[in-house]
Amino acid sequence: MSSTTEAAPDTYDVLIVGAGISGIGAAYYLRRDHPQRSYAILESREASGGTWDLFRYPGIRSDSDLHTFGYEFEPWREQDAIAGGDKILAYLRRTAAKYGIDRAIRSRTRVVGANWSSEQARWSVLVEDTGTGERSTLTCSWLFCAAGYYRYDEGFTPDLPGRARFGGRVVHPQHWPEDLDCAGKRVVVIGSGATAVTLVPALARTAGHVVMLQRTPTYILPVPARDRLAERLRAVLGDRRGHALARRKNIARQAAVWGFCRRFPKTARRIIRRYNVRMLPEGYPVDEHFNPPYDPWDQRLCVVPDGDLFRAIRSGAASVVTEAVDTFTEAGVRLASGRELDADVVVTATGLNVQAMGGIALRVDDVPVDLADTVAYKGMMLSGVPNFAYAIGYTNSSWTLKVGLLCEHFCRLLRQMDEGGHDTARPEVADSAMPLRPLLDFQAGYVRRAVDTLPRQGERAPWLTSFQYTKDVRLLRRLPVEDPELRLTSSSAHRRQAVTAQTETGA
Repeated sequence: MSSTTEAAPDTYDVLIVGAGISGIGAAYYLRRDHPQRSYAILESREASGGTWDLFRYPGIRSDSDLHTFGYEFEPWREQDAIAGGDKILAYLRRTAAKYGIDRAIRSRTRVVGANWSSEQARWSVLVEDTGTGERSTLTCSWLFCAAGYYRYDEGFTPDLPGRARFGGRVVHPQHWPEDLDCAGKRVVVIGSGATAVTLVPALARTAGHVVMLQRTPTYILPVPARDRLAERLRAVLGDRRGHALARRKNIARQAAVWGFCRRFPKTARRIIRRYNVRMLPEGYPVDEHFNPPYDPWDQRLCVVPDGDLFRAIRSGAASVVTEAVDTFTEAGVRLASGRELDADVVVTATGLNVQAMGGIALRVDDVPVDLADTVAYKGMMLSGVPNFAYAIGYTNSSWTLKVGLLCEHFCRLLRQMDEGGHDTARPEVADSAMPLRPLLDFQAGYVRRAVDTLPRQGERAPWLTSFQYTKDVRLLRRLPVEDPELRLTSSSAHRRQAVTAQTETGA
């Protein structure tokens, strides 16, 4: 997916940053609801797909079902409800091509910074060609950031002493080498999150042995890889109606599981443990390796399709060690207890580096925006920053559920502005004494490391960022767009244009 050879315009109504699942979704809703508006998707990489094109490690897959992680408007037709990255990438690109979105993607175009002009009611967006380094400026009325919340150029790796003397290979899943073959080798995967629990069973199919080395256990729940009811619904009702009903079912199930875990954490812990015991060998030390020191959903709960991680452990192809790393040695990893794990390959599945708003340096009338000083409005805009929207999905259910609602509301806002003759939308906090808290109120390590660089959220609507789909449906889809803390105004340039138009028509 590369830039067209024709001369591309340098001014647009909307510029979307990122050609991943969020950016493609945003483009669909914009095309559907505002076909008259010009737009482009700016993608820093060579190809579309975002996360699903970037990650190439063995076993890469979703950790949500594709009936909810996929788009509401485009049915998921594969049998696997928990699907591999290749199928997800194909789905995204097929969707982009079907709706002509792929033609709007300007690849190898990285957004460096953007400056808002209140006089002109436009963004000047500085972009860089990642192939040549050449910089240029585009302008737009709206800037929509769909770049997710982590850095694509590097993952997080903690300081691991002695790494230089290790005689094997150390890799991070975010940049998996194409030439790495783990067949017959001893592999240590450091980590216990979604990436680790995906990698371990995939590597265990061919590796000599795989150890999941974790400092702290994670809640891990087996789920069916296929959704038999969804398949029956599609067979009887057709793709679209079957997809819609399967989606509703899974939305309700996700909400019920999350709500139950938060309301009854001790009971939820016992139920998850019961599943773990059932799938692991008799006498396995479940409480040592699968008993986190926090409640379910304090951090994201990991799912394993058909219990593949537990099956790998039961077969002897994989094992779990719960202990801190002391240092690398020439032959592997030495633990805090003095025990050594021999390894040919060490995989540091140690997490992500958070990067808010795609790392774009925002300015409003030449004044830099400090994200930590802003407050999130309806989970999609920032206080004091006009005509800027962003898409961050759920952390407690399927990412795309939230993104779809945000895109719908964004299009409703554009329509409201058109009807009122406005060209500027600026959220403003009415109560300066409103208590604030972190935007991502989540205990994952990658969030805690970056919390001081992120926007804040308030304790009431519209400044409270909801993580409940039913509440967001009401706020973003059903309630009016108008809000006393969202200022809709007309710029000087807009007023001059209106006067000129009236003069020319003799009004």
